[in-house]
Amino acid sequence: MGFFKKISEGLRKTRETMMNAIEGVAHSFTTIDEDLLEELEEILIMADAGAATAAEICKRLRARIKETGVTDPAKVKDLLKEIIAGMLEGDCALDLSAPPSVILMIGVNGVGKTTTIGKLADNLRKEGKKVLIAAADTFRAAAIEQLEVWAKRAETPIVKHTEGADPAAVIFDAISAGKARGVDVILCDTAGRLHNKKHLMDELAKIGRVIDRELPGASKEVLLVLDATTGQNAVNQARAFQETTGLTGIVLTKLDGTAKGGVVIGIKQELKIPVKYIGVGEQIDDLRPFDPEQFVQALFGEEEPAAE
Repeated sequence: MGFFKKISEGLRKTRETMMNAIEGVAHSFTTIDEDLLEELEEILIMADAGAATAAEICKRLRARIKETGVTDPAKVKDLLKEIIAGMLEGDCALDLSAPPSVILMIGVNGVGKTTTIGKLADNLRKEGKKVLIAAADTFRAAAIEQLEVWAKRAETPIVKHTEGADPAAVIFDAISAGKARGVDVILCDTAGRLHNKKHLMDELAKIGRVIDRELPGASKEVLLVLDATTGQNAVNQARAFQETTGLTGIVLTKLDGTAKGGVVIGIKQELKIPVKYIGVGEQIDDLRPFDPEQFVQALFGEEEPAAE
């Protein structure tokens, strides 16, 4: 299955729920009025775009309707597509410009962080990058063993210590190994524990100091892994982590299992954090770089764009 088709299929549940509802509303009105706009806002909230984001979309929609003079409800879908595309546009690529680059992966248990690391390692390796994984989540039982399984699937070497070891020491050893082996990217697992923000902040700060000392000037990404099926709870998690860490991007997993894909819009609009990857399946190649244009096209049920 091709790249675009994977994304389109992954967004099927969201598309069926959200777009069917929008089209149903458009067909039930003969003109665009405030009642129609209120129903559209409710649909966006149900798709987990979030109340604030839904209100902002409808505010922009009112402005576009006024600018264009559109009165036909059937034209609302095109206006919504234009507005959502504008909200999501921007650079979503990883900054790996100064190797060895470091990617810190954070996230609470159960969001798919370990599998995401394996998938990302495989993704980067297939792009021609030399990757090394650091097993710095030494807090959770079996985390190291699970990561080893995914590292093997991704054909990527791993640096590990024992359970309970100092995570910063694992990162130090991984950086030393990365320098010696000439790797392009060091992909670091970390423990995510929202119930103890101070401990998390202290641990990540210590890791950050090691990276800055050992790799001054290297590119660094801090990616938060979120489960799309949790909807607005994912936004709340992102907000909490943003308070304690310098997030540079989001990886949104399990988009193929939810009708709450509107959460992508809410994350970008409310938190101003780019979504850099999306997970649209269980296979190792089902982690995809986030392309705003393709996302909107798939969300609105359009065909794959023709190759230039």
